[in-house]
Amino acid sequence: MLKPIKLAKDHFLSSFDLTKDEINHILNLAKDFKNKDLNVNASGKVLGLIFDKSSTRTRVSFQVAMTRLGGTTIDLNPTTSQIGRGEPIKDTARVLSRYCDVMAIRTFDHSDLEEYAKWSSKPVINALTDLEHPCQALADFLTIKEEFGRLENLVITFVGDGNNVANSLILCGALLGVKIRIACPKGFQPNKDIISKAKQIRGNDDFLTITNDPSKAALDANVLYTDVWTSMGEENQKDEKDREFNGYLLDQSLVNKAKEDAIVLHCLPAYRGKEITNQVMEGEKSRIFDQAENRLHVQQALLSCFFS
Repeated sequence: MLKPIKLAKDHFLSSFDLTKDEINHILNLAKDFKNKDLNVNASGKVLGLIFDKSSTRTRVSFQVAMTRLGGTTIDLNPTTSQIGRGEPIKDTARVLSRYCDVMAIRTFDHSDLEEYAKWSSKPVINALTDLEHPCQALADFLTIKEEFGRLENLVITFVGDGNNVANSLILCGALLGVKIRIACPKGFQPNKDIISKAKQIRGNDDFLTITNDPSKAALDANVLYTDVWTSMGEENQKDEKDREFNGYLLDQSLVNKAKEDAIVLHCLPAYRGKEITNQVMEGEKSRIFDQAENRLHVQQALLSCFFS
C-alpha cells in the first residue's frame, strides 16, 4: 500500500517546491484517500489556519482533511487575534510553531508567506497568495489525471487573468510535462519570474504559449480552465477589468474548438455569465465540482506527507 513520504523541502510555498515525483506521489495518495484505500493517523496533530483572505473551499477542505486524518484545526482569524493588530510576523510565527504542527496561510503578499516560513520551525503551506495557489493546482491535476489517465503531453488552456492560479498551473505543467496555454489581454500576463522558473524546469519554452486570442488557445485543447477576472483585493479594478476581459468568456463556442473529449474546469467561486456561461458550467464537459471535491483529497495527501 502506498504510504506518505517526507518531502524534500520543509515548506510548501510554491509549486516549485515539489519535484515531479513528489507531485505524482501526492496525487496517488490523494486517489487512495478518495477511494478510502488509505488511512493515516494524525491524532494529536494540530493545523493552524491563518486566513487574511476570505475562503470557502480552501478553509473547509483543510479542516475536513485534518479531521479525517484524526487531527484538529485552529482557525486563527486575524480580526479576533493579535495578528490583526499588527504583531510582527516573526513573533507570531515563532509562537504558533510551538503550538501547531503545521500552518496553512492564505494572504495577499507572497513575501508575507515567506516571512512566516523563515521564522516558523514547523511546515508552512501556501493556502493562496497573490502570486500562487499551489494547493489548487494539485487538485486541478488530480482531476485531469482522473479524466484522462495521464498528464504528459495534454494541453491545458487557461482563459482569463494570468493570476496566481495561472502561475501555479504553469509551474506544475512544467514539472509534469503538460502543455500550458494562457489566453489573456495585454498587460495581464502571468508573472515573469514564474515563467522564467518554468522554463528553467523544462529547459525550453515549447510547453508554454501565451496569447491574446482565446479561440486560438482553445483549439484542440484537452482542458479549458477559467477563473474570476477580479481577485480578492482588486475590487477597485473591477470595472476596468470587466472592460479589458470583454471577449474572454468561456462559452459553448469556445468549448466547441477544444477536443471532443475536453473537460472544463473553474477553481470557484464563479460569476456565471461573466467569465463562464451557466450552460458550460452545468454542461456535460464540466468537472468543476469534481475539481472542488479534490481539494479535500489532495489536502489530506499533502498534510499526511508533512506528518510522515
